[in-house]
Amino acid sequence: FTRTASVADLFCQIRAGSDIAFLGGVIRYAIENSRIAKDYLVNYTNAAFLLKSDFKLPADTDGVFSGFDAKTQSYDKSTWNYAGTGGGGGSDATHAPSGSAPPAPRLPEKVEFDLSLQNPNCVFQLLKKHFSRYTPEMVERITGIPSEQFLKAADLFTSIRKDGDMKKAATIIYAVGWTQHTFGTQIIRTAAILQLLLGNVGRAGGGVNALRGHSNIQGATDMAGIFDNLPGYLKVPTPADTSFDSWMKRITPTPSKPGPWDSFNYYGNTPKFATSYLKALFGDAATKQNGWAFDYLPKVDRNYSWVQMWDDMYSGTVKGMLAFGMNGVAIGPDSKKNINALKKADWLVVGEIYPDETSEFWKSPGITQDEMKQIQTTVYRLPCAGFAEKDGSFTNSARWLLWKNTALPMPGDCRLDQAIVSQIFLKIRELYKKDGGKFPDPVLNLTWNYSVPSSPALAEVLKEINGKALVDLEDPTTKQQIKAGQQLPGFAWLKDDGTTSCGNWIYSGSFTEAGNQTARRDPSDPSNLGLHPGWGWSWPANRRVLYNRASCDADGKPWDPTRKQVWWSESTQKWVGNDVPDFKTDSKPKDHMGPFIMNPEGVGRIFAPLGAFADGPLPEHYEPIESPIDNPLHPGQTHNPVVKRYKTPDDKYGTTKDGYTVVCTTYRLTELYHYWTKNNPMNVQLVPEPFVEISAEMAQEMGITGGEKVKVSSIRGEYIAKAMVTKRIKSMMIDGKKVYQIGIPIHQGYRGIKEDENNDARTLVNLLTPTVFDPNAYTPEFKGFLVKLERA
Repeated sequence: FTRTASVADLFCQIRAGSDIAFLGGVIRYAIENSRIAKDYLVNYTNAAFLLKSDFKLPADTDGVFSGFDAKTQSYDKSTWNYAGTGGGGGSDATHAPSGSAPPAPRLPEKVEFDLSLQNPNCVFQLLKKHFSRYTPEMVERITGIPSEQFLKAADLFTSIRKDGDMKKAATIIYAVGWTQHTFGTQIIRTAAILQLLLGNVGRAGGGVNALRGHSNIQGATDMAGIFDNLPGYLKVPTPADTSFDSWMKRITPTPSKPGPWDSFNYYGNTPKFATSYLKALFGDAATKQNGWAFDYLPKVDRNYSWVQMWDDMYSGTVKGMLAFGMNGVAIGPDSKKNINALKKADWLVVGEIYPDETSEFWKSPGITQDEMKQIQTTVYRLPCAGFAEKDGSFTNSARWLLWKNTALPMPGDCRLDQAIVSQIFLKIRELYKKDGGKFPDPVLNLTWNYSVPSSPALAEVLKEINGKALVDLEDPTTKQQIKAGQQLPGFAWLKDDGTTSCGNWIYSGSFTEAGNQTARRDPSDPSNLGLHPGWGWSWPANRRVLYNRASCDADGKPWDPTRKQVWWSESTQKWVGNDVPDFKTDSKPKDHMGPFIMNPEGVGRIFAPLGAFADGPLPEHYEPIESPIDNPLHPGQTHNPVVKRYKTPDDKYGTTKDGYTVVCTTYRLTELYHYWTKNNPMNVQLVPEPFVEISAEMAQEMGITGGEKVKVSSIRGEYIAKAMVTKRIKSMMIDGKKVYQIGIPIHQGYRGIKEDENNDARTLVNLLTPTVFDPNAYTPEFKGFLVKLERA
């Protein structure tokens, strides 16, 4: 029960890790009570698409989808496809094939469909069958919420489509309470399916919106902060891609749709985006003859995620690490394993504004003096600039890029992040020039044409990301001209012939000849829809609502005439509006072009075909790896069958048989920010010490009073703090048994004001959490694991 819950019309407390069951129940309720957007569903989603006859649901195959291989713990996803003819569509694999893997299956060019939605093999009927098991009674068994209360929630949210009304929109907002599970990606998928059923995607006030733990998570993702994407969400090349052309053939989709329909298929422009990206990286060294320097790009042959790097360090494969602005020991699951990994490293470079647990990992409580002497890791701690001491852009969850200026000078010998990284790169390049080495070309030919190469101005970097013309260009329709060297107005100018450069196609338009668009601060909102088109800049093309064509009916008329986003203008024969149309502007409504222009189908995916997800084309409830119960839906398959685990001596998983019966979840506090504000006196005054939140019922049963120290232990470690007895968290009846839940804030550790002041040997919460991960995003399961609780 949070501050937000305190102002809610209805609050539902559910067991940690049971979100898919709850949302799946709402989906069932919406279908059974005809509270769906029927016209939207038929025209703007793949609900009418027919699936291959050999595709099977978990209800038919003992809790897994068709294609599961128990030996490899993976799926053959070839049955997760549409019925149809032709071989277009693109492979659509989440993680690209490696080595000599055979070509991935393709989506059919022409998809079989049934606009009546009655064919038993259409997506809608299979969705209905799949979620028919998520009855109010089953929801209660899994989540612990009484069925009567669940029905109130389902009725409230779906009431916007009562009697076919399409005027209202509703949003779903989530945070890391959804993502940090072994099925976190599928929780968000469930919410997206619900929003597609209700016609809430592409509309102002709709969608599925993430509240991130801190700023610029979106920006980091856009710029390829994860290993299996390039900037702008281009799929990385693999060893199977032997040339630029073969790479493009694999990752560039072609339309896959019912014959009479049309698809813009905007990712069909991938060669333009990729060529311009390589020109931005390697300049004149990227030529048509060498495939735009395709060979310079690394080829991803396996999992190189952050969590994998720690496991590789633990095994001795990774010898060193650079950690900037990330307290890896504190933030990762099973902190003990991460500390043991760093003990084996040769060197560690930490760029930070404060000493943290990672830069002093050997001081973790429990490490003896003798153990410290055996650690041979060389640690370099570099003082970096803080938030107020540097400029740059932030991208929020609504995709708005906002520029900030430097507010304060850096103290002492602090350095900017880009200065440190640049000087490391320039030294490496110098060594390659001097001593040579294996394949030096990518390092020697990387463009680094900044005014100050040792510390590039971030405004220059943003201009490079935006892109420029390399020769004089002219639009054949409008006759608009751009001279060589000028900034591009947007991604529509990108070419696949080497005449444009662009570091990230979705950011093209952010820094034009008119200046830095992300620095704009016009707060006006002429449409009164919350769009504020002059405040910063949003990708792509300053559109404020993605897929906004879906805000209109099939004839191009807004579902809600009082809140018009875009619409078809008969007089101009174009799409116009209060927002930038996210559509082919001259495509007439009668052409039946789908509004979801980034999918080859042109429609929203209720069913995610082929390899879009590693663990299923539809969401299914699975229990957390550590759970107090079996899976009521299918006891023979309790957990996500393709979950990512590790197998070192430190990778352990507890069970109720081991005495771990209490469900634990970790969370953040409003008063603190991750692991940094424990160094700020004002924040420390608000929350001076760690605590364990337990229910009043549990405290009474165990004889624990508020403020008394308790010990929380998992199979991996122990955590001691004072008990905070509250009514915010309660016991629940889960599948016929009483289950207690407790919560622990993540923020404290063994470095900080109070920790140093009292020499208080505080431990990290993540000593408790398991090293088990979502198979799509490799996110740890912080939000539901098993512990014991006892008086300290």
